[in-house]
Amino acid sequence: MQVRSLVLLVCTALAGAGQEFREIESRVNEFTLKNGMKFLVLERRKAPVASFLTYADVGSAQETKGITGLAHLFEHMAFKGTDKIGTRDYAKEKTALETVERAYAALMEEKRKGPKADGEKLKKLEEAFRQAQEEAGRYVVPNEFGEAVERAGGRQLNATTSADRTMYFFSLPSNHAELWFWLESERFLNPVFREFYKERDVVMEERRLMESQPVGRLLEEFLAAAYKAHPYGEPVVGHMSDLENLTTADAAAFFRKYYIPSNLIAAVVGDVDAKRIRELAERYFGRIPSGPKPEPLRTREPEQEAERRVTLWLKAQRTVLVGYHKPDINHPDDAVYDAIGSLLSEGRSSRLYRGLVRDRKVATQVLGFPGLPGQKYPGLFIFYAMTAPGRTNEEVEKAIEEEIERLIREPVSKEELDGVKRRARASLLRQLDDNLGLAIQLASYQALTGDWRNLFRQLEKINAVTPEDIQRVAKATFRRTNKTVGVIEPLESR
Repeated sequence: MQVRSLVLLVCTALAGAGQEFREIESRVNEFTLKNGMKFLVLERRKAPVASFLTYADVGSAQETKGITGLAHLFEHMAFKGTDKIGTRDYAKEKTALETVERAYAALMEEKRKGPKADGEKLKKLEEAFRQAQEEAGRYVVPNEFGEAVERAGGRQLNATTSADRTMYFFSLPSNHAELWFWLESERFLNPVFREFYKERDVVMEERRLMESQPVGRLLEEFLAAAYKAHPYGEPVVGHMSDLENLTTADAAAFFRKYYIPSNLIAAVVGDVDAKRIRELAERYFGRIPSGPKPEPLRTREPEQEAERRVTLWLKAQRTVLVGYHKPDINHPDDAVYDAIGSLLSEGRSSRLYRGLVRDRKVATQVLGFPGLPGQKYPGLFIFYAMTAPGRTNEEVEKAIEEEIERLIREPVSKEELDGVKRRARASLLRQLDDNLGLAIQLASYQALTGDWRNLFRQLEKINAVTPEDIQRVAKATFRRTNKTVGVIEPLESR
C-alpha cells in the first residue's frame, strides 16, 4: 500500500510539473526588432521585481590567435560606460584618449625593437604613456554604471564570459525597468573604451591567479591536449602574451563584428508588462544599427585517433581529469549524455560517489558530466577526481574505467533511470523559482538551439532515454582512442 501511494505521489508531482512547464511556455512572449535583436519576455507577478539579461552570442571560441582573452576583456570594458555614462566631459576625454593611443603606439613601436630598443627613449615613452593615462583619468566617473543600478535598488549586477557566450545581467524593481533599457542600450550603442590598459592589467592579474591554482593549470593543459584545432582548446582568460599586446583597436573591431543586434538576445523575466517591454525595446534598442550576423566558425576538431596524456608535477594534491569527445547540444543523443552525467554524479547515491569515494575510498571527490568547455560545438564528457591521501592517480583512473565498463556492459536499472528523470524535473522546477536563472536558461536555449522551448523539450527527451540508449552512447563515446587524461602528481614524489 505504501509503495502504491509513493508511486501515485510521484506521478502526481510529475504531472503537476508538466502542467507548470506548459503554463510558463504559454506566457513567454517573443519578438524581434527590425535591426535583428531578439527579445524573450516572461510576465511573472510573484514580486515587484524583474531580471534583465543580455546574451551576446560570442565567447572565447570566436577569438583567433593573437587576440585570445579579448572576449573576456571586452566583458570588463562594457562596464566602463559610454559617451554619456562614466565621463565628466566626453569632448575633452575623447581628445585625452586619443593622446593615450598615440603614446601607447609610440611605446610599443620602440619595444618591438627588442634588444635594439633605446633604453632612455623607452623611459621617456613609458612616462609619456603614464601621463597620458593620468590625464584621461581626470575625466572618468568611476563605476557610474553600477551606481546608477544600485541607486534604483538593483542587485545581481554582473557579467560572465565562457567559450560559447558573454552574458550581462542584473535585477531591478519593476518600476525602474526603463533604466535597464537605457543603460543596456547605451553601452551597446556608444561604448567608450576608457581605462582600457588599466583594465587589461586587471585581466592579466586574473591570468596570473589562474596560473597559481593547480586545478586551473591542469585544466588549461588538459584542454590544450584534448583539442588540436578547435578554439575550445584555448583558455577563456587568454594567453599572457596576447593580453600584453591587446589594444583598444582590437576591442573596437571585436565590438563592431560581434556586438550587433542580430547577435544579441535579451530576456526579461518578472513583474513586467510584455506590451510595455516591447515599446521600450523599440525605443531604446531600436536605435542600434543593424549589421550582418558573423559567419559561423569554420574550424572543426578532427576525430581523435589516439589516447593523449598530460602530467603536471606540482606541490599539490593528486588530481585526475579524464575527457572524451562528444557531440554538441543539438545532437539527437544530447539528452542521453545528460542522463549519463546524472546517473554518474548527482547525489551521494550516484555511481561515481559510491564506487570511488564510499566503497573503494580512492577519491575524496569525483564528478562525471558533459558540457565542457561548451555546448555550442562538440565538447567533452569529463571525469574529475581528487585522489584520496595514500592512493594513486592510477587507482582512480582504473576505478573510473570500471564504472564506464559497467555502463557499457550492464543495462541501467529502471529505478536508477527513473531517478535521473525525477532529478531533471526537480532541477528545472528549482530554476523556475528564480527570475534570473530562468532568463539565463531561456536565452541560452534560444542561442544554442534556435528555440527557447527546447529548455522544456529537453525534459521530454530525457524522459525518453532508455537503458539501451545509455549502453549505445557509452560504448560509442568512452573509447580509449577518444580519451584524454590529465593528472597532477606531487612534485616531491618525482
